[in-house]
Amino acid sequence: MLVLGIETSCDETGLAIYDSEKGLLADELFSQIEIHQDYGGVVPELASRDHADRVLPLLQNLLKSTDKTLDDIDLIAYTAGPGLKGCLLVGSTFARSLAYITDKPIISVNHIEAHLLAPFMEYPELSFPFFGLLISGGHTMIVDAKTIGEYEIMGETLDDAVGEAFDKSAKLMGLDYPGGPLIEKLAKEGIEGSYKFPRPVLNKPNCDFSFSGLKTHIMLTWKASEKTEQDQKNISLELQNSVSDCLVGKLKRAHSEKGHPSIVISGGVSANQFIRERITTFAESIDAKAYYPTKKFCTDNGAMIAYAGYKKYEAGQMYNLHGEVKPRWPLDKLNECLNG
Repeated sequence: MLVLGIETSCDETGLAIYDSEKGLLADELFSQIEIHQDYGGVVPELASRDHADRVLPLLQNLLKSTDKTLDDIDLIAYTAGPGLKGCLLVGSTFARSLAYITDKPIISVNHIEAHLLAPFMEYPELSFPFFGLLISGGHTMIVDAKTIGEYEIMGETLDDAVGEAFDKSAKLMGLDYPGGPLIEKLAKEGIEGSYKFPRPVLNKPNCDFSFSGLKTHIMLTWKASEKTEQDQKNISLELQNSVSDCLVGKLKRAHSEKGHPSIVISGGVSANQFIRERITTFAESIDAKAYYPTKKFCTDNGAMIAYAGYKKYEAGQMYNLHGEVKPRWPLDKLNECLNG
């Protein structure tokens, strides 16, 4: 089976073709970072307009590179949520138009679930149940992944997501958008022990996160500093230390409750090598294994949508939203949309 995946939930336009026998055949991705850089964050109207301009050329490139036609596609999968409504509508309209003219089945995909399933493309030994840690610009949550389509949210952020905290902290220090990669780069030359930041809600008896207070602490620290490049490096290092301690601490609590042997870490922030190493070390200490997608598949992409679409179709979990998109689509409410 050949599955076309279409992702337009935020600021990446991604398309891919997944072959159920051969694996991923090809993927196309356009990032809008340069478009939004001057504004310090994603502008929804600009994002949706750019998706509309990109989807057809990307599809043409994809078909050409794989020597396929639309008639060869067996299933069309698209992101229906969560995300920015205008962006989601571009992908939904495009996908449904293709399905109509080709008379092919179509499946709606929750892109958070797609993030959790993405490592299965690369690690055939990975199996349910597992812990899912989603860390991105819009989401931070720990998930008890019981089986495909059945998830329990054990904890999530009470305010800012990890990626949001990185971006806002970078902006406070006069750094460009997106802040995450710059924070990681600067932290490599930070001096350990220069600062000691709080670990928000780390000792609370739950698996929730909070990062808005950490951002405020960084603002005050930066204002009181001499505002040198070394200050940026030192603050970046301690920001990573604080975030990593919070992530590991909550994973430890989740493991004490459920005891799963595998941890899937996904979302844009999972590309951060410092955080990867900290979580991998923790996983090894409890005889578990941490799984990460290839770095180019950490952010939103068409490959994970195509793969998730295939796995959901294979499991008989067809979400028919009748053209509706879901800017808020809770991971633990997926079954309410079955056979819509």
